[in-house]
Amino acid sequence: MMGALTQCSPQGEEVANPEKSQNSLQLSQENRWGWMKRVCLRASYSVLLCVLSQILVLWVVYLCQGYGVVASGQKVLSLLQHLLMPATAFPDTKDLLPLQQGFWDTESCCPLLATAILGTVLTGSGILYCLKTVIRQFSSEARRQSMSRQPSFTYSEWSEEKMDEIIDAVPQDHEQDDIEGQVFLQSESPEQVESLVQGLESSTDSASESVDQSTLAVKPVGLQERRGSNVSLTLDMCTPGSEEADGQVLSPREQSAWEYLQTASNLLTSEILHERAMDSFSLQREFLEIPMNFVDPKEFDIPGFGLKNRYKTILPNPHSRVCLTINKTEDPLSSYINANYIRGYGGEEKVYIATQGPTVNTVSDFWTMIWQERSTIVVMITNLEEKNEKCTVYWPEVKANYQGIEVIVNSVQHADDYSLRNITLKDGSEERHLKHYWYTSWPDQKTPDNARPLLQLVQEVEEARQQAKKDNSGPVIVHCSAGIGRTGCFIATSICYRELKYAGVVDILRTTCQLRIDRGGMIQTCEQYQFVHHALSLCERQLSQQAEE
Repeated sequence: MMGALTQCSPQGEEVANPEKSQNSLQLSQENRWGWMKRVCLRASYSVLLCVLSQILVLWVVYLCQGYGVVASGQKVLSLLQHLLMPATAFPDTKDLLPLQQGFWDTESCCPLLATAILGTVLTGSGILYCLKTVIRQFSSEARRQSMSRQPSFTYSEWSEEKMDEIIDAVPQDHEQDDIEGQVFLQSESPEQVESLVQGLESSTDSASESVDQSTLAVKPVGLQERRGSNVSLTLDMCTPGSEEADGQVLSPREQSAWEYLQTASNLLTSEILHERAMDSFSLQREFLEIPMNFVDPKEFDIPGFGLKNRYKTILPNPHSRVCLTINKTEDPLSSYINANYIRGYGGEEKVYIATQGPTVNTVSDFWTMIWQERSTIVVMITNLEEKNEKCTVYWPEVKANYQGIEVIVNSVQHADDYSLRNITLKDGSEERHLKHYWYTSWPDQKTPDNARPLLQLVQEVEEARQQAKKDNSGPVIVHCSAGIGRTGCFIATSICYRELKYAGVVDILRTTCQLRIDRGGMIQTCEQYQFVHHALSLCERQLSQQAEE
């Protein structure tokens, strides 16, 4: 199945395909002629650039010596004529003397010397460029020939472990909150990707008799997701496995990913935490092992729910999503909001709510959720625009009413890295108070260079949460744009901050898995995962200093 230009008999022997071999030979010859043409053109361009640059340098040198623009040009042309024409062009010595006079004095030797040096540099650069092109072309040709010599395998020879090895790898994209649904063919190496694609093509052309095409399926596997995608292209070759808590039937691979999220752990002492924060390779490897646990849109039977999502692939996990029950109507869409309850330190239920940045048509739902959940703290970790809109302005300048909830901004306090709005909420005769923290120092498509400002915000919000907890307040609402990247970093840092403070150790891997069980994709990139480790390493040093004092 995996052969590029061969077919396999049931016994595994290669069967030559003359038509494909002839086509391959013709393509190889065409590529070779095309390569020769490109090399000749590049060499011609290099020679032409060398000649023109030398003429330009000569003209500039004469110009700097006080000659006029036209006179400098005339001297350059005369000098070129003298250098290029052989002596036989002047049979009469008298004709040669005017050209020889004035060209070999100091005034003319300087331009000639400069031209010679520049010509040597440019010619050498051109030769090196051509050699580099030739070496690159021969390397790619050898790589293609090596790939064409890879052995073919029958369909029965691909075990489930081999398929998992080929399919389950990591795409190398780099996005934070701007996520659009893509389908990735994931592989260990480019050679394996090409071989797998060619095998799929050959199976539809020549191996249809030995391969049951119904076993090949494009299936969304949320638990196997990697960063930047909500749907994986997989070869589902196994029967459904055991049934999980939410009534979903999981395949063995999904079951394995779910077990990883439930059981993964890496407890770090203070010394190991500091060493781990500096080991980017180990952190990257650990991060890429964590299943994303994104949600399949088919799990939502709510007509029009996509209109309330900022990103079509970032959806709330059904088992922990927030449902709006205030002013509930018969329309199921009225209860939908892209938000999830998030557990806190020690598995405490509904400590946080992670949600997307409100859009124009979800502002009222956002304030309804705040009132329904009795939340007294909102943390916003995004700017309104970063290349494009990240979040709409959902608070009033002074006062506004959102579906019966009156929102009044009492005061605004500005710090270096964030601002704090003290807000009063009213619904009828009931009145509540809300603190809105807006962190603005997180750079677009990056992580902060300094973890200290975010750590300071985490500590301040935690103090405010403990104070509000006495009044039976609800979860802390945290959002960025998609509600998974920066939001995940903030919540993970907050949970691990408490763990360091009360237990003296920290398990960032366990916390990340807990977050992704509650909301898929939390802590979206490897850079964010490393940033959380750096922030907690700094936090541990601060706690140690406070203990010593």
